[in-house]
Amino acid sequence: MSTYNTANRPDFVRQQYAFAAHIRDPERNPCPDGIEDRRMKIYRELFYNNVEDFIANTFPVLRQIMPDARWHTMIRDYFAHHLSHTPLFPEMPREFLKYLEHERKPQPDDPPFLLELAHYEWVELALSLLDEKIDATKMDVDGDLLEGVPVISPLAWPLSYRFPVHRIGPAFQPKEADDKPTHLIVYRDTGFDVRFIEINPVTARLLQLLSGDDPVPGRMALQQIAAELNHPQPDAVIQGGIEILQNLRKCHVILGKR
Repeated sequence: MSTYNTANRPDFVRQQYAFAAHIRDPERNPCPDGIEDRRMKIYRELFYNNVEDFIANTFPVLRQIMPDARWHTMIRDYFAHHLSHTPLFPEMPREFLKYLEHERKPQPDDPPFLLELAHYEWVELALSLLDEKIDATKMDVDGDLLEGVPVISPLAWPLSYRFPVHRIGPAFQPKEADDKPTHLIVYRDTGFDVRFIEINPVTARLLQLLSGDDPVPGRMALQQIAAELNHPQPDAVIQGGIEILQNLRKCHVILGKR
């Protein structure tokens, strides 16, 4: 944790910093003068337990597969050393993800999928809280997705992982990444439930072409995919693509055409 120069601060400010430092990392920062340890114990446990419980609930699979000692060592290290840049409690899981990605030193007994699993679990919370307004007047919900430009919902996130993160749990913990990436769409439905669909590489590429800076009509995107695959029957790719587009519209991943 960063140190603060409080030498020239008023006494009450120095006391506040000492109080906070002890709560975050009691092994390295002594109990502030004049405060009984049994009283500080209440604060130590209250603050840590609140943080640990919130992170455990946001990353339930990660918590489930990590032994207690390893889990609490990781959370205590995060609690002691990570400096959050937001006062918002719901942003804490994103701060924890930043800690895993940029600050925490990987440990020999870490599962190889730790970062990807944490990201996948964070996405569920992020989508559930995402405040995104959808202007239905700017699209035709029943329009032709082949000839028109499909509109991808901002509440649908196409994701690719090296590990099949949606299947990981106590009974399935792969030691190595798959030869091919796992493609998923994680989305929030009209009932505000977050769901996922596992998709194939063609669908993943289709969504990429439809959601780029210069999106194209469905037919053009499918023609490009057929060319990239060097497919002997481009019309077959287009016919299969029509079904994909319609299924994505039923799930509200595609909202209509522009």
